[in-house]
Parts: sequence; C-alpha cells; structure tokens
Amino acid sequence: MSLPIEDLTPRQIVAELDKYIIGQNNAKRAVAVALRNRFRRQSLPAEAAAEIIPKNILMIGPTGVGKTEIARRIAQLAKAPFIKVEATKFTEVGYVGRDVDSIVRDLVNVAIRLVEDEKTAEVEEAARKRAIERIVEMLVDPYRSRQADNPMVRQAMEAFGMESPEQQPEQPSDEDWARRYRRTKEQVESGERDKETIEIEVDDVSSPFFQVFSPQGMEEMGIDLPFGGPPGMKTKTTRRVTIEEAREILTAEEAAKMIDKAGVRQEAIHRAEQTGIVFIDELDKIAGREGGHGPDVSREGVQRDLLPLIEGSTVVTRHGPVTTDHVLFIGAGAFHVSKPSDLIPELQGRLPIRVELEPLKEKDLRRILSEPKNALTKQYTNLLTAEKVDLQFTDDSLDEIAHMAHSVNERAENIGARRLHTVMEKLLEDILFDAPDNLDTKSITIDGNYVRDRLSELVKDEDLAKYIL
Repeated sequence: MSLPIEDLTPRQIVAELDKYIIGQNNAKRAVAVALRNRFRRQSLPAEAAAEIIPKNILMIGPTGVGKTEIARRIAQLAKAPFIKVEATKFTEVGYVGRDVDSIVRDLVNVAIRLVEDEKTAEVEEAARKRAIERIVEMLVDPYRSRQADNPMVRQAMEAFGMESPEQQPEQPSDEDWARRYRRTKEQVESGERDKETIEIEVDDVSSPFFQVFSPQGMEEMGIDLPFGGPPGMKTKTTRRVTIEEAREILTAEEAAKMIDKAGVRQEAIHRAEQTGIVFIDELDKIAGREGGHGPDVSREGVQRDLLPLIEGSTVVTRHGPVTTDHVLFIGAGAFHVSKPSDLIPELQGRLPIRVELEPLKEKDLRRILSEPKNALTKQYTNLLTAEKVDLQFTDDSLDEIAHMAHSVNERAENIGARRLHTVMEKLLEDILFDAPDNLDTKSITIDGNYVRDRLSELVKDEDLAKYIL
C-alpha cells in the first residue's frame, strides 16, 4: 500500500498485516489500534499529548502462532525503532546478568541505525557523484589526487628538501588534464572500467571501546571522538579493490561526511521516545513469586525492575537521556504453566490490553504455506532459482505437508508454524543438496505422492518424529 502510515486506518493496518500473518485477528486489531492511537496523540497539542500514555499489550498464546511477527511487522509498517528481548536474559539488580536499562540502550542504537539509513538514502545521489569524482582523480593523476591537497604532506616534503607536487616533472597542462578527466569520468560512470583494480585510502571508522563494570553488570561503551579525533590524527587505511567496489565504499564514506551526526542522534532519541516498540517475549518465564531459589530467585526482581521502565522513566545512554513514557511495550508468553495473574499486580496494571492468540489448526498451516508474501514455498522456490531450478508445489502436496506438520504438533510439542520449517527442510533435503550437480533436472514438481514417500513413515514413527521433525 502506497499510503503513508499516518493515513492508514486500523482496518487498513490489519489488511497490511494479513499479507504476512494468517489469522490472529484479535491481536492484529489490538496492535492496529495502538499504532493509530500514536498518530492521534501526535496530532494533539503538546500539553494534551503529554497526558496520553500508550496502552501496552500482553499477548498470550503458544509458540509459533505469530506473536513476534505481528509486533515486528507493525514496527516495519510504522518505520519505528523495534527490538525484541527475552525476559529470561535479565536478572534483578545485584545478580550477574543484563540489567533492564540495556533494553532502552539497544532501542536507541536501533533508532540511530534507522535514522542513519534514511539520511544516507537522502544524500546517496550526491555522495555517489563525489565518490566518482574521487575515483576519476585517482585514475587521471594519482599523485596529484593523494598529495596536492594535503598541507601536511606538502610541508613535510619541503622540510626534507623534496619536490612539491607542482614541481614534479611531466605535469600535464590544465587543458590536457581536463580532457583526460572528462573521458575517464564517462568511462567510470558507464561502468566500462568496473573490473579494474584501484588503490584507495578510506577513513578507518572503527570506534574504540572499553568495558565498564557497573552494579548492573558489564557494559560495552564506545568512545565518540569529536570530528573523528584530534586534528591531523584521523586514521586512514589503504585498500586495493575494483572500481565497482571503490564506488560503493567511497559513496558510503562521502554520505557519512554529509550527514549531521548530532542531528541524527537527536532525531533518533525522539523516534525512540515517541514511536519506539519493545517486544518482551517469554514474560511467563519470570512470573514467579517470592521464595524461589536457584536460577529462579530473581524472577520477581526482574518484574520489579521492568516496572519503572514500562511505567515511564528516564534512562541515561551514551547518546543522551531517553524517556520511556511513550514507548509501546508488548509483552508475550505462552502462559501454559503460569498465568498472567502470577505477574506482580503493578506489572499487570501496566499491560492493560490482553489478547489471546489461538493455536494454529491444519487449515491455518495450509494457508501459511502459500498465502503470505513470504510464504515458505515461495522462499524455497526463490532459493532454487539461483541454481536455475524451477520448483513447483501442487495443491495436494501442500495439503499433505500441512497435515503432517499438524499431526506432529499434536503428538509432540506444539511449536506452531515453526514445525513447517522442519518438515519442509526434511522434505526438500535431497533436492537442495543435489541441485547444483543435477544439471539435467531444471524443473521439479512436488506432489502429494512425493510428500508421502518422503515423510509418511517418519511421521508415523513417533520417536523419530520427535527427534527429526
């Protein structure tokens, strides 16, 4: 859909999600309303908008039914910073492990990459032109391009009695240089010289880092030196690459120079605060109460640490303070052993919207195989086009695959749509292995008989199915 996200109604948002996720309409409606409410709030006066907090969501359902995919797709649709974290990775303050504030630090890093990508796309054309100019200068007169504009090199050469670039013999006239420059530029722009190799000097953009021991654990922090370091100390590295590769490398370098890094950070923090989405999975695994022992001793402590984050607090990051008042938090868990009521009451109150996702039936698995834009059958078909193999699936083959996946889910652990991945890999194992060598077979059709021949005995053997499927 070509409409910008702010113009999409909740119904249209659900329709976009339907392209990738089968079923689960209640969850789709909940996130669609939450997304729309964000744009409603942003259209209000600042004083009124500050009073409206997001209604965080708790998704309840078994693994493999689409909880993470719904959150991830809604973030892509909104072009919002999004991270998924596992609640079990965090520990209460005072224990060894990650602290919950690292969620916000990771969210800001994602926001910075998102904004950088957008800003880079805006200046890409101008950056490519600059990159081509640098390449052309290297090809036309490598000595001039490397030395003439470097005052430090000029001073050093004069101090040691060496000739300056202007004193080098056989320097072409300005007219000859301009003519050669135009001809070379045409060749580089057309790609005629793409396979030639060239030696380029690029900035070494790797930033130093150090590790800090804090009460919350060990954190890795980068050091951002102003303007790339002290004057005259910028690190350079030499690479020998093709002109085609040089064009891409130098385009990225020129784009980085054209982007206002301070502006990127400021906008990224604003995006993280106003449109950020945090998906906390396996929330049911920390739903323990006090009195635990061993590895579960800090479960309730993690809940209490998460509480101020979800309620709204300010976290100090290397890019600046970030407020979480308007970040949308989506909690998720199977809750087949514990219940949402086992969470501490304060945390329950900060996840007011509850949606239950239904286990996938056989007909759902059948639709997942073919209907979504990223359907598994389409993925394997596209993969084999790299081997010039035309892979086709008949309708009865999809029926059989869905039936077998559902059958294994019923008799073993129910892992939802993820079972289709294991079944498909086993089904196509020989084809994927032999495709590069069987040059005579350019068209392969998978029908119901092929599926039954490959998988029926495996599915019937319950012990084997548990291990292999």
